[in-house]
Amino acid sequence: MSPLSDPPLTKRQLGWLLILAGGLGALAGLGVDVVSAGGWPGLGPAQAQAVGAAALLALLGLSLLPLGDRPA
Repeated sequence: MSPLSDPPLTKRQLGWLLILAGGLGALAGLGVDVVSAGGWPGLGPAQAQAVGAAALLALLGLSLLPLGDRPA
């Protein structure tokens, strides 16, 4: 590896990034209700889909953690 190239992103690092992105996305989706920005009472359909997609992203990240330090 040449000294100018960055080391590759590992599967574990990618997993943590996806968990972080999914968690923040789910919190943002649920936070819309706190500030009453949605037009629906409770979770609206698009908001529920967004929170579900963010949760799936976090689950995908969890599945990458055991794969270790191999390049992603």
